[in-house]
Amino acid sequence: MPIKAGIPAPEISLPDENGTIHILKDYRGQAVVLYFYPKDDTPGCTAEACNFRDNYSAYTDAKVVILGISPDTVKSHARFKNKYTLPFPLLADEGHKVCDLYGVWGPKKMMGREYEGVLRTTFLIDRDGKIAKVFENVKPAEHSAEVLAAIKSF
Repeated sequence: MPIKAGIPAPEISLPDENGTIHILKDYRGQAVVLYFYPKDDTPGCTAEACNFRDNYSAYTDAKVVILGISPDTVKSHARFKNKYTLPFPLLADEGHKVCDLYGVWGPKKMMGREYEGVLRTTFLIDRDGKIAKVFENVKPAEHSAEVLAAIKSF
């Protein structure tokens, strides 16, 4: 189960596609969209990332930072980001420690096969570092509009 809204966002420190470390507390004073996705360059994850990319100017106008997180490597993130011209950092959570911390690593099922993986979830973090909203069971192609609507309400 993902952690709930209303609590301080757990601290993270992860490298992006260039190896630059991102620390969540460094974004205090800005709202943050922290979105967890299963795997680079897969259909759903690509649709979600490109959806955020296509609406990126609306996020920057609202002074909101987007950070994508998956257990893929820095190198994989670099290829994915370059291939789709993604304008926001992709953070590498190899070993899924941050996924565990946020409660988004768990049982999944695909084509009758059960396995552990990232449960597609997004956290909207307010300017004070508190979780304002949690989006579970995200529909990748429509998700960015849903997040933007939530941003306008706070």
